[in-house]
Amino acid sequence: MRSWRKSEAGGLARLFAWLVVTFRWFLVAGWAVVLVAAALWLPASTSNADLGGFAPPNSRAIATETTSAKAFGFPILSRTLLVQRDEDGLSQAAQQRAVERAVAVAKHTAGDVGPIVAVVPIGNAEAVFPSSSERDTTALSYVFTKPGTTFGDEVAAAKRFAREHVNQPDDHYVGVTGTVPAQLAQSDILYGHLLLLECATLVVVIGIVALKFRSIVAPLVALVTAAASYFLAVRVTNYAGGFIEGGAPEELKPLVLALVLGIVTDYAIFYLSSMRTGLEDGLDKVEAAKASATQTGRIVLVAGIAVAAGSAAMLVAKSGFFRAFGPVLSLSVLSAVVVSLTLIPALMAIFGRALFWPSRPSRNTTLPLARAAARLLTVRVVALVLGGACVLGLATLATDAGRLHLGVSFAASLPSDSAPQRAAQAAASGFAPGIVAPTELLLQGSKVGGDRDKLTRLGKELAEQKGIAGVLSPEALPDEVVAGALVTKNGDAARLIVVLDHDPLGPTAIRDLNRVSAAMPDLLQRAGLGDARYGLAGDTAVASELVAATNADLQRIAVAVLLVNLVLLMVFLRAFVAPVLLLACSVLALAASLGCLTLVFQDRLGHEGVAFYVPFAASVLLLSLGSDYNIYGVGHVWTRAKQTTMRKAIAERVPETSGAITAAGITLAASFGMLALVPLRQFRELAFVMGLGVLIDALVVRAVLVPALLALLGGFSAWPRKLRGAEVDREEVPASTTA
Repeated sequence: MRSWRKSEAGGLARLFAWLVVTFRWFLVAGWAVVLVAAALWLPASTSNADLGGFAPPNSRAIATETTSAKAFGFPILSRTLLVQRDEDGLSQAAQQRAVERAVAVAKHTAGDVGPIVAVVPIGNAEAVFPSSSERDTTALSYVFTKPGTTFGDEVAAAKRFAREHVNQPDDHYVGVTGTVPAQLAQSDILYGHLLLLECATLVVVIGIVALKFRSIVAPLVALVTAAASYFLAVRVTNYAGGFIEGGAPEELKPLVLALVLGIVTDYAIFYLSSMRTGLEDGLDKVEAAKASATQTGRIVLVAGIAVAAGSAAMLVAKSGFFRAFGPVLSLSVLSAVVVSLTLIPALMAIFGRALFWPSRPSRNTTLPLARAAARLLTVRVVALVLGGACVLGLATLATDAGRLHLGVSFAASLPSDSAPQRAAQAAASGFAPGIVAPTELLLQGSKVGGDRDKLTRLGKELAEQKGIAGVLSPEALPDEVVAGALVTKNGDAARLIVVLDHDPLGPTAIRDLNRVSAAMPDLLQRAGLGDARYGLAGDTAVASELVAATNADLQRIAVAVLLVNLVLLMVFLRAFVAPVLLLACSVLALAASLGCLTLVFQDRLGHEGVAFYVPFAASVLLLSLGSDYNIYGVGHVWTRAKQTTMRKAIAERVPETSGAITAAGITLAASFGMLALVPLRQFRELAFVMGLGVLIDALVVRAVLVPALLALLGGFSAWPRKLRGAEVDREEVPASTTA
């Protein structure tokens, strides 16, 4: 038999296979009971995580905002605002009503406004905001709510306030926007498309399985296993999310869907390919199922552990947002592995040859051609040329990965017809993009607020910095407003509002603010405030810290993931050279994928950058999934190399595994590609980089580059072990293309 020999499998693997196949009916019934129990006792959903989950630990920006609120008695930054705009000009009456509404809220004469405690109006009049791109066209009302108000309640209160108070024809109300409404809109869009994403992903991956095996029964086995795995993974991770500080990020839900359905379908393809080979060799259904479970089961187990352990390596991150990725993805993968290891072999033993109905298992007519290509690849000259071409091509693409910029955009990631996006665009047109989430500059020191001229000079110095659209300083407001709002009554603290000229959470604004922060000591010195302490607060400042923390976390996690996968490959292959080589190939494929992400989204589509967690998630998953395919493909070659030379093992086993790896890669890429159905920019970015990365790994790295490198190294790849492949055989291309 081609696919399985007793000498190639351990006693534990054979025992496990015998148990699973023998008790197949009990296993199927047992899983049905487990799923019912999960439906009854494990939570179906979790509460939404809030913005606090994005902030890095010990955030200086958040500490500055808290200090400012304590010093002045109230915060000056709001993350929810109402937008009014008429490009032909707002009437004086409409602008006056905006002020009157704010006064009514302050005097508690506006009626029931729920958790709203203050409304601060600002118009783009010359005297208030000189740097506005227009005059008297736009009015904003920043909404402040009671401490502890949930995001949902805050936005609901703002919308209710607008319905009841901003309802005159000449008010030209556009909508509610800001960081909080934009994040809630993203969550609504995500959940609104989750069912479509689930159905579309299932249809696509099952369709690929049907085409691969030319059967309508095999896809049903994959469907049952994938659906059971996903259902269990969701319930288990929802339960575990209750123990994660801040909750599990909403962005993980579609990622869990794509990952679980993708890898379970991959495992189903591996099992079914082995099962079909056994039936082709004349085994009955029970023996073929045992053979498949013995050989493929141990590979699936190690491969699943590699992905789960790689995901768990995220726990070395310092950011709570990233630390939540680890346990959620790891538990999802482990759930999928446990279901796959037991349910798929049980169903194979039950259905037998019917798995491949209406086709019948028969000799693969394309196998001789595949063997001829594999034998040709073992010729050292051919291996050197093809391997070199792969390395050169991937390295060329990888050079653009260094130009990838990270951002934390919310409103900018929404569809153009989304209400928060429309309102944000209206506010940006009347003022500047940064008006949606201004930055606060807090100054502290003895009598720092006593000299208004120095504060005015500082404001002018800031306004001249690159990326600054305008600065709201004491000179722009009446003295009765400045006192207590921008300068404390005792003069020991002052604050200025800085508006950036790009999306305040985008890469450009983050870079501009970093530049301003670095220049602050000099700017304070020139303004005569050299002794003042300063701090920056606001969403751009938090985003800057988050991007910096992400880069640091990414380096730590990359090292952890590489070490985890290296150890697992070394244990599985019992070698040192090959695991290092395989991981180097995975890193090269990852870098090429990130380079393509830069070329498409930044260069071609003109985006400022990508969501900060996209390269993070792609790096962890692509490296781990690369080990997944390494274990399946190289594992077969390694097993055969125990009985023959490395070159012959490649020629025999690569043709048998390449079809399964190709189908699995296309399936996994399609599963991740379905993320593009969610109309949010970050999911389009994830869909692109994950789909392309998996295809590069499966079709280029595993199909060509790895076999070529193994052929060049021969038995040395097994060092310090010795395989028969260390014996150099004559290099020739067999004339026959048959087995």
